[in-house]
Formats: sequence, C-alpha cells, structure tokens
Amino acid sequence: MSAALACGAVVFPGLFYTFRKILKSTFTHWTDADVVSVSERLVSAIHASLATAAGVTVVTSCKDVMTDSHWLVNQFVLFGAPYMAHDIYAMYLSHFYTRRVKGHASAHHSLQTLMAFLSKDWTLVLHHLALLLVFMPITLFFRRGLGDFFVGCLFNAEFSTPFISIGKILIQLGLDNTRLHRINGIVVLLSFFMCRILVFPYMYWMYGRQFGIPLHRVPFHLPLQCNVGNLVILAPQIYWFILLLKKANRLYLRQKRG
Repeated sequence: MSAALACGAVVFPGLFYTFRKILKSTFTHWTDADVVSVSERLVSAIHASLATAAGVTVVTSCKDVMTDSHWLVNQFVLFGAPYMAHDIYAMYLSHFYTRRVKGHASAHHSLQTLMAFLSKDWTLVLHHLALLLVFMPITLFFRRGLGDFFVGCLFNAEFSTPFISIGKILIQLGLDNTRLHRINGIVVLLSFFMCRILVFPYMYWMYGRQFGIPLHRVPFHLPLQCNVGNLVILAPQIYWFILLLKKANRLYLRQKRG
C-alpha cells in the first residue's frame, strides 16, 4: 500500500513541475498564471484518464456487485490520494498567479490570498478534502471488502474531466470560437451527465438486478448511510452540471449574436 501512495506522491507533483517547465519554455509569451493553469489541467486530465481506466477494469471484472473484489480499488485510491492534495495546491497557485496578473495589491502569499482562494473555489476544495478524509478511509478500512464494483463506478465519474480540461486549454490557446471547442463542449455535457449523474441510478439498477429488486425499491433495501452518502456525492455533481449548462447557453447565445 505504501508503494502506491509513494508513487502517487512522486508522479503527480513531478508531472506538474515538468509541464510547467516545458510550457514556460515553449509558450514564452504566456504568463505564470497561464502556465500554472494549463499544467494543472494537464495533470488533472492524466489522473482522470487513469481513474477511468481503473474504473472500467474494476467494473468489467466484478460479476457480483457486492462481494467480488479487485486489487486495483485500494491501490488506485492510495495512488490517487496525493493527487487530491497536490491539486488543491495547484489550484491555489493558479489563483495566486491570476491575481498577480490582474494587479491585485494583495497578490502575494498571505492569509488574505488563501482566504480569497478558499472563498472562490470552496466547492472544489471541499470535494477534494471529502475524497481524502471521507471517501479514502471508508474505501480502505470500513467497507469490509464489499462493493468494489461501486467504487469502480465512482472512478468512472472522472471520464468527463479530460474533456473539461481540454476545453480550458483550448480557451487558453485562443481556440474557443472553433468547431473543435464546440464539439468538445457537447462531449463535456454528455459525458458529465452520463458518468457523474446517471451513474447513480445505474448503480442502484445493477444492485436491484442482482437481487431481483425493482429499481424504485432499491433505496429501501439499502442502509440509510448508503443513500445519504450517495446523495452527498450526487448533490455537487448536479450543481456543477447546472453551471456547465449555463455556461454552454451563454456561449451559444454569444456565438449566435456574433
């Protein structure tokens, strides 16, 4: 277990450092904010791709949704834990350099800058901390070896993240009015809806299918904490999906006027 944790602690900060060096020397006109933002997105896309690959492997390997197990579950949770911690730091750096570019008087490392970052990105920070402090301990210590299939499904929720990162990078490259950006935006909406929202009724359906329970009756056959936990995870996904829809609508109206 410690090997997977150590590997993640080396890989993700190492990738972030490498991307910053490459981008800074390649795009010499970019600001530090541009370099850090794109580097963060690239690392995020790599982590999400690995999580999706692990999720697909686990889901397709588990025939019994409750008792079948796969070694990748615990190993990837440990491997990905340093990414969650590092990504909070990378998001803070992006916020810090963006404030500096915009000429904020408080654009230096301080409690005020940190509080401004937490105020702006509190949902993402809370999401990362919840994965580290709640999801990881539950997965590693409190499941009693049950439910690897469902953890694999949650890994697959990351499928939309690379496309979100690609969208941000295309904007950074000045390609936000291209067909590629519009197509990527459609893929973002579809993949986010399928893998972050529909995945929950899918998990309930798979549980009901195995035990011969109709979908609408499944919640009543599960412990209360399971339903509450799923709602806690689902709620921010719905919130972020609404934000994505609003952003897509704004872009559509802007391009229509143009």
